[in-house]
Amino acid sequence: MNNEQTSYGDGLTDSQVSDQASADEVASASTSTPAPTFNGVTGYTPMPIGGQAVMEGVMMRGKTVWAVAARDEQGEIHVEQHPLKTASSRNAWMQWPVIRGVVGLVESLALGTKSLAASARIAGLEEAEEGKEGQDRESAMTKGMMAVSMALGIGMAVVLFILLPTFLTQLVMGGGAENLFARNALDGAISIIIFLSYIYAISRMPDIKRVFQYHGAEHKVIHAVEAGDPLTVESAQKYDTMHNRCGTAFLVMVMVLAILVFSMVPVSAIVDALGITNYVAIFGIRIASRLLLLPLVVGLAYEVTVKWASKNTHLGIVKLIMWPGLQMQRLTTGEPDDDMVEVAIAATKSVLAAEQGMVEPESDSELASENGAKDDSGIAGGTTGEEIDKTVLPPLNPQPAPAGV
Repeated sequence: MNNEQTSYGDGLTDSQVSDQASADEVASASTSTPAPTFNGVTGYTPMPIGGQAVMEGVMMRGKTVWAVAARDEQGEIHVEQHPLKTASSRNAWMQWPVIRGVVGLVESLALGTKSLAASARIAGLEEAEEGKEGQDRESAMTKGMMAVSMALGIGMAVVLFILLPTFLTQLVMGGGAENLFARNALDGAISIIIFLSYIYAISRMPDIKRVFQYHGAEHKVIHAVEAGDPLTVESAQKYDTMHNRCGTAFLVMVMVLAILVFSMVPVSAIVDALGITNYVAIFGIRIASRLLLLPLVVGLAYEVTVKWASKNTHLGIVKLIMWPGLQMQRLTTGEPDDDMVEVAIAATKSVLAAEQGMVEPESDSELASENGAKDDSGIAGGTTGEEIDKTVLPPLNPQPAPAGV
């Protein structure tokens, strides 16, 4: 029998951890809340963490790093860890209320595009170029594609949720004076119907359905982290796939607040005072006013959903306000299988290990090294670079878990 003590990465041995665990049990017995654990190792602190579903995987982000975990064609989990560089961390004014929401949305769009590109490489949908010159060329192409993707995404959102609803509303109500709230309520209702139709349509696609399942896995693991639970499939699977800080809830809040904010701008009164009667000109003024007010709407939605509601989920008014966004998540999340939850856990562990210094008794990188696994750059799993850490994990749970886990 192997009697070697296992190192836990912080100088502790098996016996020391056992003694520490016993001491923690005694300490926790005198408090109402037990000490949080990281797969049985005391010291992991629950923290707010965000994420996004990607192709065959999940991206998780903390305060200083973000990590993507995805399965390759052989079913192995690859983890990429990157430093998180945000403009708001270097500019204090970008952390002001409302402004921070706009900055956060732009940064989230950029990070989401990077995450999708990383997951595509891991899943084998894109081939990584070798050599420094090839990597530099790939980096330039990635940045170019990111810019194009973001521009197309924003353009499509403007057309579907601003131009089209405004056009249809003007067809119904005309361009003259009217009840501002009634006009904007109709505009908002059309936007919501378009959004629902779009989500329902893409959810019928098999690939998108899997992305939505990974979205559910992301939420389950985030719930587990916020509760301080051990990061295991069984622990995460007990949670719901819906979460208050989800981007879906945020988008719903944007559409609702847009009705209120847009109603404060009397466009019809302005065009009447200016003597403008041209239908196209009136339509252009309405669009311009909405685009100018959109950053304010986004910032307010961020303050409501992320900064206020997520910290006051026990309040009845919060439950009422967030209910529509939570129900919308029934379309954008799916019940994940255990393999998907394992991927979300792998990404989360990478973030926690970097930000809280937690190393499990047998770390993912150690498992990869013992099995001779290599990442897509040909480097042994668990190696660290200046800009990116890459780890390859063998299948974490080769046997399917019992039904109901």
